[in-house]
Amino acid sequence: MSKVLFTATPFHGHVSPMLALAADLTRRGHEVLFYTGARFQEKVEATGARFVAYAPELDYDDRDLGASFPQRAGLPQLESMAFDLMHVFGDPAPAHDRRIQELLAEFPASVVFTEPTSLAVLATPLRAPRGERPLVVTLGIAPPSSESVDLPPFGPALPPATNEAMREQYAAMRGGMRQMMAEPQRHLEGVFEQMGVTLPDFFLNAMDRVPDHRFHLTVPAFEYPRSDAPEGFRFIGALPADSGTDYELPDWWDRLSDGRPVVVVTQGTLANRDLTQLVVPTVEGLAGLDVTVVAATVRADGPDVVREALGGTVPDNVILADYVPFERIFPLSSVLVTNAGYGGVQTALRHGLPLVVGGDTEEKPEVAARVAWSGTGVDLRTGRPEAAAVRKGVEEVLGGASYREKAEEIQAAYQHYDPLVAVAEFVEQHG
Repeated sequence: MSKVLFTATPFHGHVSPMLALAADLTRRGHEVLFYTGARFQEKVEATGARFVAYAPELDYDDRDLGASFPQRAGLPQLESMAFDLMHVFGDPAPAHDRRIQELLAEFPASVVFTEPTSLAVLATPLRAPRGERPLVVTLGIAPPSSESVDLPPFGPALPPATNEAMREQYAAMRGGMRQMMAEPQRHLEGVFEQMGVTLPDFFLNAMDRVPDHRFHLTVPAFEYPRSDAPEGFRFIGALPADSGTDYELPDWWDRLSDGRPVVVVTQGTLANRDLTQLVVPTVEGLAGLDVTVVAATVRADGPDVVREALGGTVPDNVILADYVPFERIFPLSSVLVTNAGYGGVQTALRHGLPLVVGGDTEEKPEVAARVAWSGTGVDLRTGRPEAAAVRKGVEEVLGGASYREKAEEIQAAYQHYDPLVAVAEFVEQHG
C-alpha cells in the first residue's frame, strides 16, 4: 500500500474535493496524511486520514479572511486578487514548505496531491528531479489559469479564439495581464527565492505546469480546448457530492413532484453572507411564474434572512430552506440558478441540469463564461443581477430545449470518467 500526502489552503472549496479522494484512498488501504487548516480537522479525520494542522500563526478561517488580513478589506477585485496571491498564498509558502519537508521525512509519500494556491508544494518538483522525490499532482478545482496561445488571459471571461485575429488580440491581452500582475510576480519570485528555488515562469503558468500532473475535475466538453496543454494535463471527471442519504425529507418535498418545473437557487457554501446578491433577486424575479422555487441558503438563519429582505412576505411558489443536498434535489429540478461555484456547476451538469449563472468574484466569471460557451446555460455576467434579468434567464432556459440537451450531453460524457478510480490507479501505479 502507498503513502499519500494531501495539502490544501484552508478554503472550503479547496479542501472539500480532496476529502472525497482521501476517503476513497483510505478505504482502499492506503495511508493518507492531510495537511491543512485546523477547522477541517473533524472532516479530515472522518475520511480515515491522519490530520496535521497548520501552525496557528499560519492558519486562518476562510469564512472571515478580514480577521487575519484586515488590509484586504475594501480592495477592488483585481487588487484583492493580487493581495491574496502575495500575502494569503505567497508569504506563508516558505514556512509551509519547511513543514511539508518535515512531514515527508517521517512520512515518505510517493504522491503529493495539492491544488493551485498551495504554492509551497511547487518547491518540491523545482528542487529535485523525478525519482528523487514524490510526484506532485495538482487537482483542477477551477478553470485552468495558465496561458495558452488559443485563449485570452484568465480573468476577463472571454471565449476561446476562433480565428487568427482573435489569437493576436489575446496575445496582446496576455502581455497586458503580465504587466498588471508585475507586482505579484516580483513578490512571488522573492517568496520562491526564500525556498531556495527559482520561479521559472509567470506565476499563473507555474501553478499549472510545475507539478508533474494536473488532474482536472471536469470533462473536455466543459473546458476550453488548448493545443498547448502541459503533458501531464488530463480530465478525470467530477467528484460525487454528498449523497444526502441522512437528509430527512421536509414536509414541502412532495411539492417538487406536482408537475411544475423546479428552480433551485443557491449562492454556495461560503458566498452566502449577503443573500441579496442572487437568492433574493431570484425569489423576487420568479414570483408568480409557474415554477416551484427552492432557495437553498446554506445557512441556518438563511430562510429568516431572505424572509426579512422580502419584507416578511414570501411568494406562494417559493420554498425557503437552509440546507438541501444537491444529489437529492437535482434529479427533480429543471434549472439551477447559482453564483457559478465550480463544484456546484459540475454537480448540476452530472445530473444534466441546465443553469443560470451570475458570479463576479474569484474564478466565478470564468466558470460562468464556460457555462455559456458550452451551451448549458445563461450567463447573467454579474454577481448581483436584477430580478427581471434572473426571470428572463430562467424563462430562456426553460423555453429552450437546447440548454437541457447540452447539459445532458455533458452528463453523458461524465459516464466515461471516474475520478476516484483514476486517482487510485495513479497512486497504485506510482506507489
